[in-house]
Amino acid sequence: MLISSNEKNNSSDEVDVSTPMYKLADRTVLRTLMKRTGDGQPITIRGLADAAGIQHHSTIGHLLTGEQEAVPFEIAEAIASRIGVDLLVLWIPVGRAVRSSQPPAAVAV
Repeated sequence: MLISSNEKNNSSDEVDVSTPMYKLADRTVLRTLMKRTGDGQPITIRGLADAAGIQHHSTIGHLLTGEQEAVPFEIAEAIASRIGVDLLVLWIPVGRAVRSSQPPAAVAV
């Protein structure tokens, strides 16, 4: 099942809803890390989009402004990798929590 990421319903912007999504934890951190990546060099919005394999360069700009909050796992992983940090430094997994079929264990107080 596919859903559109914007109101225009552009087929190139469709995302597979079964793909795990990751929310940017703090856009200020991303902006700061772009000034000095893991290799010691700065990277531009366009450069990061290219390195992460993002078709629309505006995606990075939208993440930095807060206009877009989340991306699929593959993009989040590629951005973190190019910046030179672990995935969870920049991203928070988003999704439904799966409830256990087991009853909760008793907690001693």
